[in-house]
Amino acid sequence: MIKEYLEIGQIVSTHGIRGEVRLNPWCDGPEFVKKFKNLYCDERGEKSFKVISCRPHGNVAVLKLEGVDTVEAAKGMKNTVLYMKRADVNLPEGKWFISELIGCDVLDADDESVSYGTLKDIDSGMANDIWYVLTPEEKEVLIPAIKDVVIKCDVANNKVYIRPLRGLFDED
Repeated sequence: MIKEYLEIGQIVSTHGIRGEVRLNPWCDGPEFVKKFKNLYCDERGEKSFKVISCRPHGNVAVLKLEGVDTVEAAKGMKNTVLYMKRADVNLPEGKWFISELIGCDVLDADDESVSYGTLKDIDSGMANDIWYVLTPEEKEVLIPAIKDVVIKCDVANNKVYIRPLRGLFDED
């Protein structure tokens, strides 16, 4: 399902004494976070912060947010999940936000009446993404997210279409 606001990461600690915070990014990484002029504290976008500065620091992003000027104010933001506005990002063709893919029905690209299950998780740490599909029988099947397998993603309708490799869904 397409969401207007998507999780970008969680504030894990303070940085220094001037109100900076350390954000653990749940996205492509600290460099991706630098693209945003505003971040939000909720999935409805009701409370926003202007991003004064953002810089990568190892595997986190160090943020200076407008109105957070002391270490005490920064401490109060610990564990806060920050959101980005989807409209602020142009995704290249064939790319999707992971949070929008999770929960999609996984259907056969050649016969939509064949359902393989629900996309439950995605692991991006490999040469290609690995999709974890939970079948109707509650079996977990790992799918390589490569162009020969993932044929079409229709996140607006909560569906992805695959052409599975032989043997992936065969019964034991």
